[in-house]
Amino acid sequence: MLEAKLVSKSSPQHKSVVALCDSASCGGVELLIIGGPCTVESREQMETTARHLAGAPVQALRGGVYKPRTSPYAFQGMGAEGLEILSAVSKKHQVPVVTEVMSPEQVPLVSQQADMLQIGSRNMQNFELLKAVGQQKKPVLLKRGLSATIEEFIMAAEYVMAHGNPNVILCERGIRSFDPYTRNVLDLGAVVALKQLTHLPVIVDPSHAAGKRELVADLARAAVACGADGLIIECHPEPEKSVSDARQALSLEDMVALVHSLRPIAHAVGRTIAGDKVKAQLQVVSAAATRSILTGTRISSRACGRS
Repeated sequence: MLEAKLVSKSSPQHKSVVALCDSASCGGVELLIIGGPCTVESREQMETTARHLAGAPVQALRGGVYKPRTSPYAFQGMGAEGLEILSAVSKKHQVPVVTEVMSPEQVPLVSQQADMLQIGSRNMQNFELLKAVGQQKKPVLLKRGLSATIEEFIMAAEYVMAHGNPNVILCERGIRSFDPYTRNVLDLGAVVALKQLTHLPVIVDPSHAAGKRELVADLARAAVACGADGLIIECHPEPEKSVSDARQALSLEDMVALVHSLRPIAHAVGRTIAGDKVKAQLQVVSAAATRSILTGTRISSRACGRS
């Protein structure tokens, strides 16, 4: 795998846990569930989303404020105003927030207000941006490029780690194919391969892979079954009115129902959902698998929300 010295596993038991804050992390026994709209549209929208998801096992809130759009005439995000909304909602509800950065110039400002920086698929090989987030300490959610090989994906993560930031979470979000029925093809084989090749946590974005809300729940459950460490899913108070990616966004009620439906699958593969009370009764694939999950080393820790 070229020279992926920092990303590659040193042993089969080598697994890292990346913390967003004291109460939310990725890579351990508990699955990380991130939910929220594709785009921050208003304070009311984000408040409504945060209130609904607070009652479900959702540990982090997503929302884009800088949006890469295929058309230059499409809504590009609220920018700094959207960041202020995310920060205010994070403080009020004590929930970590995840948002995308598109250029090195945006990194310092977003790092002050968000708990995790997302590198979108179109920027996976924006090497100056990878270097910039590598110089921060905030966790980085790195999405696989539209047509990126597994090796290219791993080397993009290596860029971030080589510049000083070990807090990287990989995200499989589907790759381009000849078939237009789904937006992309969700490569769950890549999830398994990445878990074998790297020590980094791997989560799945079924929303961008499917492009159709009715496919999201089954793909999410399949992702957990194959070993993903978490999910990032688009949901919206009024999906049909979303200013971007309306077709793939779930309603808040469907989002809550989906997360609860993950519990038996998570238990079957030795994982938990936030709020589970009895972890000792989990059905585990093997004692060795459980030990390897539990031996992950926490990379960082910080409080949710900002005062």
